[in-house]
Amino acid sequence: MDRVLVFDTTLRDGEQSPGCTLNVEEKLEIAHQLARLGVDIIEGGFPISSPGDFEAVRLMAEQIRDVQICALARALPADIDRAAEAIRGAANGRIHVFISSSDIHLMHQMRKGREEVVEQTRAMVRRARNYCDNIEFSPMDATRSDPDYVIELLNVAVAEGATTLNIPDTVGYATPEEYAALIRKILNEVHGIEKCIVSTHTHNDLGLAVANALAGIQAGARQVECTINGIGERAGNAALEEIVMALRTRRDYYQVDTRIDTTQIYRTSRLVADRTGMVVQANKAIVGLNAFRHESGIHQDGILKDRSTYEIMDPASIGWPSSQLVLGKHSGRHALKQRLLELGYELSEEELNRTFQRFKELADQKKEVSDRDLEALVAEEHRVQQETWKLDHVQVTCGDHSIPTATVRLIDPQGRIITDADTGTGPVDAVYRAINRIIGVPNVLSEFSVKSVTEGIDAIGEVTIRIDHDGSSYIGRGASTDIIVASARAYMNALNRLISNREVSTARVVRTVTP
Repeated sequence: MDRVLVFDTTLRDGEQSPGCTLNVEEKLEIAHQLARLGVDIIEGGFPISSPGDFEAVRLMAEQIRDVQICALARALPADIDRAAEAIRGAANGRIHVFISSSDIHLMHQMRKGREEVVEQTRAMVRRARNYCDNIEFSPMDATRSDPDYVIELLNVAVAEGATTLNIPDTVGYATPEEYAALIRKILNEVHGIEKCIVSTHTHNDLGLAVANALAGIQAGARQVECTINGIGERAGNAALEEIVMALRTRRDYYQVDTRIDTTQIYRTSRLVADRTGMVVQANKAIVGLNAFRHESGIHQDGILKDRSTYEIMDPASIGWPSSQLVLGKHSGRHALKQRLLELGYELSEEELNRTFQRFKELADQKKEVSDRDLEALVAEEHRVQQETWKLDHVQVTCGDHSIPTATVRLIDPQGRIITDADTGTGPVDAVYRAINRIIGVPNVLSEFSVKSVTEGIDAIGEVTIRIDHDGSSYIGRGASTDIIVASARAYMNALNRLISNREVSTARVVRTVTP
């Protein structure tokens, strides 16, 4: 069977989701998991955009040897030079050069004529090719461009050494039939196409990203660009897990496959969701909470008799936790470590000790601790360890005949303990006001949601919030059996992301629209 290369852009295009800011350590952690998942290419970032992106790509290039590491660059000398510097230590580095091709972009954004863009493409692909022989070229907004002009740009790129031709549906405008037709035209008309791989890059503005990507593969594309959980600009990108499982489940139809280890899908999805703060919706295909749940009596009856009656995939095939082992307050460190390993968490001794302490505290509050509780526990522990300002204590008084009042105690980056209090319209508002009195970073709370991690009155509650500051959004998550504490932790998580983004200067210096 033909093999489709999986180009993962979670750490570049996916990170462009509003509020989805990752630090260098988090990017590296996800990159190593993507390597375990078996992706062929990791687009690690946009090196010219920030020191953080450059450093993340550079470290990936040095540390991850069996996966191609790709750096994005506009068709500009400084971008290409910076990208080349970032991947210098890679075993197999790639430079991804892009330039707009649609008249809409050329007229309103670039303010250049078609011939100028052709010559810029020629010069910049040649420049990139002087650094390495693994060059990808993208005519941005290809699906709203004159197809013959796209062919002209691709011919120039191939002549100058491009080896991968990526066809971006940048604004999610295409339909599957249109996209497949464009891919076929490229395969038939581009000179030297036999030396190149044609790639799909589809966005989900009309909910067609995965359908368009699969249509492109059917038409002959042999690389697919996608992200974990489908995160990305606006409505997101094509979801890796959906494409991979469609190809795997319907091999009889598509006649192609990938080298992805599907048993790593669930673990990777959870890691990306935890580190980015982007919650996976319950009805999300493949990795959503309800993906393998059955409530209808007819469905339950069928599943009990034979799972294939209503399930086209085995949950175990994507690494969905199958054990129903439940831990409790009498469970020991070894049992916890073993269960975490089965769930895909390999903790250091220090991390295990801290997690075990939190586990014991949780087990005192809950009779049974489930797999989903453990996942929430590990995620919360990671968030706390990454923070510079730490929540040490929160206390609230409220009621229908009293003014909600909160007292909080924080530990600042120098280890000093600071206590303050405030009132609010409710207990959470009071907590946030008290925290703001100490930290003093102005922001606007734009989203607040609460969900139960498991069932039952003693369930862990998980709070997700979004705060806005100077035109940027920051997502925070927190979990606890006490929803007020979870709310405080989520707010601290978002504030720490905001503060880190300001102080370490990892904010985007170039926040342009990219393919």
